[in-house]
Amino acid sequence: MNGADAIIKCLSAEGVKVVFGYPGVAICPFYNSILQSDIQTVLVRTEQNAAHAASGMARMTGKPGVCAVTSGPGATNVITGIATAFADSIPLIVITGQVNSELLGSDVFQEADITGAVESFVKYSYLVKNVQDIPRIFKEAFHIANTGRKGPVLIDVPIDIQNASVKSFSYPEEVSLRTYKPTVKGHVVQIKKVIKELEKAKKPIICAGGGVLLSNAEENLRLFAEKHNIPVVSTMMGIGVMPTKHPLYFGMVGNNGKAYANKAMNESDLLIMVGARVADRAVSQPDLITQNKILVHMDVDPAEIGKNAGPTIPLVGDAKHIFEEFLNQEFECEHDDWLKILNEYKVSLAPKRNPNPKYVDPAAFITELSEKMKDDGVYVADVGQNQIWSCGYHIVKEGRFLTSGGMGTMGYSIPAAMGAKLADKKRQVIAVCGDGSFQMSMMELATIRQHNIPVKIIVLKNNYLGMVRQYQHFTYKDQYSVVDLSGSPDLEKLSAAYDIPFLRLNNMDKVTETIETFLEKDETMMLECLIDPMDLV
Repeated sequence: MNGADAIIKCLSAEGVKVVFGYPGVAICPFYNSILQSDIQTVLVRTEQNAAHAASGMARMTGKPGVCAVTSGPGATNVITGIATAFADSIPLIVITGQVNSELLGSDVFQEADITGAVESFVKYSYLVKNVQDIPRIFKEAFHIANTGRKGPVLIDVPIDIQNASVKSFSYPEEVSLRTYKPTVKGHVVQIKKVIKELEKAKKPIICAGGGVLLSNAEENLRLFAEKHNIPVVSTMMGIGVMPTKHPLYFGMVGNNGKAYANKAMNESDLLIMVGARVADRAVSQPDLITQNKILVHMDVDPAEIGKNAGPTIPLVGDAKHIFEEFLNQEFECEHDDWLKILNEYKVSLAPKRNPNPKYVDPAAFITELSEKMKDDGVYVADVGQNQIWSCGYHIVKEGRFLTSGGMGTMGYSIPAAMGAKLADKKRQVIAVCGDGSFQMSMMELATIRQHNIPVKIIVLKNNYLGMVRQYQHFTYKDQYSVVDLSGSPDLEKLSAAYDIPFLRLNNMDKVTETIETFLEKDETMMLECLIDPMDLV
């Protein structure tokens, strides 16, 4: 057995089913050894998308996604995908090949200090110097990636280490890291303080972030909210914690959220912020959520608590465990009048649109698409205007809503949808992107075709980088700079080149029958929707 064989045994021991990647000489021993295993390999067309695809798989399975790329440009190309996962706390194991150990620091062909380069974007990184350390390093890496605040871990493996002989292989059963002991259970005293405040509160609200989904706490949170009739709002990453049409759910907060959701959060007298970092996109003015209210900030990462807003009651721990404790507490709280006010806000502050009838109305289209999707379907939104329309008008039933929130990485949706589909082939998976973000990952149509991954793709086409154009419209009074997407490909011809069925929707006249045809079969299909270039989110 050599080092590469040992790596494959480690991945098999962790139950890894798929590795996304792109080979090169420095990672060839790994890709040679993987042929002797049952692990499926998926060749993406650019390394960044290996990390995005692994992210989509991780978010569906709850286990770290795995990707493997070569040294130099292979490693540097994957950094954006690593940073995207880090910003949204997605567990990844990123394996990079590296030049021979004795050549490190010599600036030889395709050498890059990748552990140094990703320092800001990983939970931890390893440079493997001894082949005997491989089992320990991989056991630690999987543990670190998927515990506490989850995130990517990078393992850089020189080619000589991959080829070196392993004297004996033993995969550890347990991990003992003296300096890494994440808090899981919430402090009982703090939990009792929260319950005491809930008993007094007249206008409580829960704001759920992505951490709720990462800890699989959504069911516990829903049960708690239903038991005590507490309204819930969410951040962008928390969409899906509650079904969109749940009577206690009042939408997404933030700059692009629902007006009634923001008003509800601002007017509450007790705000329970759970699994959210209180960043600018969700809370543009952190001071507002501390004024005239009790702020409870609950997070598994103690560094996030108090970073942007000072909480009245800090509560460190895993959301699932804490809400289990909450459910075990018996108490009474009364706030029917509060819910009545919020339901009135939901009507009076509902967004009003005046769509151009010559084009597809993205809001109405996404709503109808959502209604016709399977209940457990997976909707993957890209970044740009398409993302904001998706957040505002997609209806989550029993499915999942995936997007790049913290980093806002264009080109995320198609590779992430590939990973999500491979994680659960029975689920309907749809990637929704703009014509700008589509062109950042359209090379993955080849991956979809090669590996027969039946992902459905929707392109909302307005011939602009719409979100930037909208910003320039308001900020620079219609002085547009570098946002015109002229020269984009004919998507019908492009689809034909990849042998992918294609549909086009010019306006809302045939929207119902087009969506039904689009969703009819579990096969890859592309749907182009023509959007008014001047439409605003």
